[in-house]
Amino acid sequence: MKSVLTFLLLIGFIGLGGAGLYNGATWLSGSGKASFYGDKFHGKKTASGETYDMHDMTAAHKTLPFGTKVKITNANNGKSVVVEVNDRGPFVKSRQFDLSKAAFSEIGNIDKGVMPIDYEVVN
Repeated sequence: MKSVLTFLLLIGFIGLGGAGLYNGATWLSGSGKASFYGDKFHGKKTASGETYDMHDMTAAHKTLPFGTKVKITNANNGKSVVVEVNDRGPFVKSRQFDLSKAAFSEIGNIDKGVMPIDYEVVN
């Protein structure tokens, strides 16, 4: 039975074009794009009620529960950072995460604004 379930998960993953692994409630891993938000949001309340600090390792995601830790890897250079979801967004359909300015700059060039990523829930 376990091998059948593994096979079905694999087929589902392949059928999604590698978009991600779904556990029935949340996406556990995948690939896509990330942007960042910074200066104009610094000090404002996030959807979780926390104050956004662009220097913290945080992120916004549309559906992952607040407090979820996610490893974000820049697909271009292999650099990674672990962020905690504390906000909702991004509100651009083609993007999966909005990273804090610090998290984005740790793994990518903020002058570019958007980067291709791989992501994996780590908690």
